[in-house]
Amino acid sequence: MTISTELLLLIGSILFFISMLVGKAGHRFGVPVLLLFLVVGMAFGSDGFGLVFENVQTAQTIGTICLTIILFSGGLDTKFSEIKPVIWPGVVLATLGVFITAIITGFFTYWLSGMMFPALGIGMLTAMLLASTFSSTDSASVFGILRSKGLVLKNNLRPLLELESGSNDPMAYMLTVMFMGIIQSGSDPHIGMVVLNVVIQLVVGAGMGFLLGKGAVIVINRIRMANASLYPVLLLIVGVFIFASTYYLKGNGYLAVYIAGLVIGNSKFSHKRTSMKFMDGFAWMSQILLFLTLGLLVNPGELLDVLVPALIISFFLIFAGRPLTVFLTLLPFRKIGFKDKLYVSWVGLRGAVPIIFAILPLAEGIPHARWIFNMVFVITIVSLLVQGTSLPIVARWLRLSEKPPQYKEFEDFDVEFAEEIKSAMTEIHISEETLQYGRNLIEMPLPDKTLVVMVKRGEQYFVPTGQTELHAGDKLLVITDDEEALKETYTNIGISDYSYQKNR
Repeated sequence: MTISTELLLLIGSILFFISMLVGKAGHRFGVPVLLLFLVVGMAFGSDGFGLVFENVQTAQTIGTICLTIILFSGGLDTKFSEIKPVIWPGVVLATLGVFITAIITGFFTYWLSGMMFPALGIGMLTAMLLASTFSSTDSASVFGILRSKGLVLKNNLRPLLELESGSNDPMAYMLTVMFMGIIQSGSDPHIGMVVLNVVIQLVVGAGMGFLLGKGAVIVINRIRMANASLYPVLLLIVGVFIFASTYYLKGNGYLAVYIAGLVIGNSKFSHKRTSMKFMDGFAWMSQILLFLTLGLLVNPGELLDVLVPALIISFFLIFAGRPLTVFLTLLPFRKIGFKDKLYVSWVGLRGAVPIIFAILPLAEGIPHARWIFNMVFVITIVSLLVQGTSLPIVARWLRLSEKPPQYKEFEDFDVEFAEEIKSAMTEIHISEETLQYGRNLIEMPLPDKTLVVMVKRGEQYFVPTGQTELHAGDKLLVITDDEEALKETYTNIGISDYSYQKNR
């Protein structure tokens, strides 16, 4: 049956719209939105409303493109000043940690299949391939859940977790490809060549990401486009080019695109704020598309056959494999406390990336590939349910969370400054109580280095002077360098309804 382009667009737009509505509801009730995107895809799949999607190659292509954009956006949003104190533990977790996780979980899976499920006939290499696919924490899940829940963590934990999840996918990808290559080579595996290829890909990927990232900043700043709206598109094209060109130079494109994003995001370039917002929105759209596609690809009925072993491996990974890996790899870093390591152990979120890597054996026709895919799918769902929903609770239990600042989005003013300008903008509402402290702007007891730059009265906007008479219901846009003094002033004159937007 051939589906018309119009019908495909109609179905796609409906799925996206439903996903966003479900995601909004899930955020309110503390359920990871990424899990709900998966559920929507499964609900509309072959065992649900009957949308049949079995094209593994198309799913792999979609997954590669979406993951590229997600990693690039994650690198753009990561401030080097924040990850600098934790860069070495982050790199160790992203490399050695992934390797140890794969080995430990692979041996456990092989032992489990021999003890409890010998009929499966799972060999050591297949067990290692399975463990490699989900050996990394998922960047989309970690970025999405930590940021959507607004978690403020102590001791640089958030940049450590985001650095690990953003940079550990290449190692998992390399392990997956390595074990696939060994399996495909049969009785004469060229292990030395496979290992050498892994090293080359990591070195070339890191080098290309840094060099092309630096080059991209120069190109963006020197190009003068008549239409400013093309700059975000240019940034997107740069990310895709870096991934693809690194691949053809035998490097790891995922590592390259993340490092390039890190380099570009921490540099000054034309129309930076607009471009960054565009990439953030595009990354969220990619996450929705990615999880919907993976949800459509799975047949829920097949998951029942792997439910028991997948649950056992999931809980081993959560309560033994991941903690053991974290404590071993972070042993040299004594500044990272015991509670910090416990929390890092708990944030071992699996998500779309393991499922994408599990598609690779399917596309190559590796033995037991469908079993691997279904196992990874269940393990991902368990991780999102158990770990994803409990991140704030565990942080509070370990006393590692701080009270988030009570910032609200502006309602009446859409104004932004370049991030180099270190200031705070506020939007305040004038009430009858406030007017008791002064009816003219000059009479208001505002602190030094604070300026009211605009007033909204009804539907009218105007720039005030010191003699401007204030009315109840007015909205003021205020810019200040002394945020604490301004907050104290608000309290003193009875202003409680104000919004903040900070540049830091």
